Amino acid sequence: MDSKRGQWSTKIGFILSSAGAAIGLGAIWKMPYVTGQSGGGAFFLLFVIFTLLIGLPMLISEFIIGRGSGAEAISAYKKLAPKSVWVWIGRLGVAGCFLLLSFYSVVGGWILIYSGKAVIGNVIQSGTAPDQLFSMITGTPWVTLVGLALFTLINVLIISLGVQNGIEKANKYMMPLLFVFFFILVIRALSLEGAMEGVKFFLAPDFSKITGKAVLYALGQSFFALAVGFSCMVTYSSYLKKDESLPNSAGSVVLMNIFVSLLAGLAIFPVVFAFGFEPAEGPGLLFMVLPSVFSQMPFGELFLAIFLLLFLFATLTSSFSLYEIIVAALVEKWPNARRNIAFALGVVVFIASIPAALSSSSLSDFTIFEKSIFDATDYLVSNIMLPLGNLLIAIFIMHKVKKSFVKDEFMQGGKLSSMYFNTWKFLMTWVVPIIITIVFVYSITQY
Repeated sequence: MDSKRGQWSTKIGFILSSAGAAIGLGAIWKMPYVTGQSGGGAFFLLFVIFTLLIGLPMLISEFIIGRGSGAEAISAYKKLAPKSVWVWIGRLGVAGCFLLLSFYSVVGGWILIYSGKAVIGNVIQSGTAPDQLFSMITGTPWVTLVGLALFTLINVLIISLGVQNGIEKANKYMMPLLFVFFFILVIRALSLEGAMEGVKFFLAPDFSKITGKAVLYALGQSFFALAVGFSCMVTYSSYLKKDESLPNSAGSVVLMNIFVSLLAGLAIFPVVFAFGFEPAEGPGLLFMVLPSVFSQMPFGELFLAIFLLLFLFATLTSSFSLYEIIVAALVEKWPNARRNIAFALGVVVFIASIPAALSSSSLSDFTIFEKSIFDATDYLVSNIMLPLGNLLIAIFIMHKVKKSFVKDEFMQGGKLSSMYFNTWKFLMTWVVPIIITIVFVYSITQY
């Protein structure tokens, strides 16, 4: 590994940062409302199974590519497959992360504004109905742009400080706070009268509610929730020391992600059921339903502020990885210009995000294939580029990289038996590509 490149100072720093990259909108926002729409406990059980059978092998694969090559996403594929078209996997990842940032940052800006308003007690006590408040924030151009600018600035400041002093330090504070806030909310939620109905809905599987569409949702969520497919984890693992076990580290990240998804469900569904709201409310669950729910609780503004702050932390730790894959690719060419690159990228991301930010206001009449700019970008990234990236990575590591290299990286730093490697190899050769292909085809045909 190039000594000039950054490195994680500790294993826990790497695990927290990788978990932070994975734990974002997928685990805390998308997971609860998709669970609510897809039958509750049965869907969550399928999600856990698919995460272990699909997400974990894919995460290990990205770790092998990154740590093994000692390079960021684009250079990693160049090193492992010189003078070949496989470098486009890394380029696809960088492009995908940029497009993802162009609407992810918009949502991050909304959360930042909501968090600020909640902290000063101006969400529930504003006197404005939750749906009207959401429409006002998303439909007022200057408000969304200010939120976008602040969210972008926070990311740029952290990324400009580097791997150890920026990303790792931020995650070491934000991730523990995220768990503390979650435990506070879960304890409060479970103490409500009628909360056990929500727990039953979330954890007691009722397979009669499962449809083919719900199964495919669970399949997609299993790798969407782990930030695999865009080679973000290739870049993160390239900063990892050789004496760390990749399967053990990946296992820690996956278990942490599942645990956060569990906490999210236990924080949301008991509260929703206790106050008689509909669990399948969709994306509006966070911004419209939960403020209504918390408004009926003692100290509701405080608990809403706590929830929004933990959501903000999760969104930021995830966006750090999206920025880092792009910055790392540019730092490879200009090693001493990280700070300038980070700020320049922030400006470009802000400009590129403006159309999505205005898609609920000034540009609401502009559509692409009958979708708003925000929704069209989301569809392109989530339904096409992400499954395609996962499929290409699976094919690359099993059919292009030397088998001895892959096994050495898998086994290095731990005391695992060959059985674990053979199980991973079987899953990556047969199970993962087939399932990803099914999800990919389904995503396209549903359009």
